[in-house]
Parts: sequence; C-alpha cells; structure tokens
Amino acid sequence: MVKRNISDVIEAYLKSYLKSNEPLEIKRSDIAERFDCVPSQINYVINTRFTQEHGYNVESKRGGGGYIRIVKIELVDDVDEIDQMISLIGDRLNQRNSETIIETLVRRDIISKREAILLSTIVNKDLLAPISDDEQAVRAYLLKNLLNQLRIHY
Repeated sequence: MVKRNISDVIEAYLKSYLKSNEPLEIKRSDIAERFDCVPSQINYVINTRFTQEHGYNVESKRGGGGYIRIVKIELVDDVDEIDQMISLIGDRLNQRNSETIIETLVRRDIISKREAILLSTIVNKDLLAPISDDEQAVRAYLLKNLLNQLRIHY
C-alpha cells in the first residue's frame, strides 16, 4: 500500500468537490479539523496546488465569517487557455511557476509529455543562468513566445 502525504490527501479531497465545476467555499479551520492538521497546512495546499497556473482561481475573506472560495477556471478552448497562461507569465517567471505551467499544458492535453520535456529543458535554470544575468526575464520571454507559437497553430 502506498502512503500518501497529507497535502496529497487534502488536494484530492478538495478536487473531488470541484469536479462538478461549481465553486467550492470552505473554512480553513473546518478542513484542518477534518484532516487533523494545522490550518497553515490548508494554506500550503491551496497556495501551491490551486493556483491560476493550475487552472484555479482562489478568493479568500479573513475574519470570523471568513472563507476560501476555489473556482475551477473553465476556458472555452485551448487558445483561450494559452492566452490565459501568457497573461499570467508577465515579465519575469521563476523555475517553479514555469514547470507548473508546463505541467498544466500536459494535463490539459495541449502538449505531449515529450514536448513538456523539451520545454522544461529550454527554460531550465541550469541552461539560462550561464547565458543571462536575468534568467527569469529570459524564461518569461521564451515561454511566452513558445506559447504564442502554440496559439497560432491551434
């Protein structure tokens, strides 16, 4: 039997409710109590696994009646999704966020796993750092241009 870590379990639990494409409203403390963990664990899961790069929009309200609302972003077609990713990149992009975008492209069947490996290689820190003082700017530029090429061919 494979033992899953608590973050994976919480992620799967929340995603099971998001399959209906309805917004999910939760109280961080309720979920933490359900999984017998600290509320910051819930924050970690939401901040790392329910980002726009992963195809989710998260709103939160703090305070006594506070909540966290998670909405799965459903785009009309692949071109819209690629446009959304391009807009998220901005002028600078770190390694982790570029990997998340690439993983999302694979998960949504926009690119193949083989293409993902090639993209990851091109935007890898080890490749970019020796050729530029601002690897994050170069990574953003490269990934946006590659996504624009995908957009044109869709």
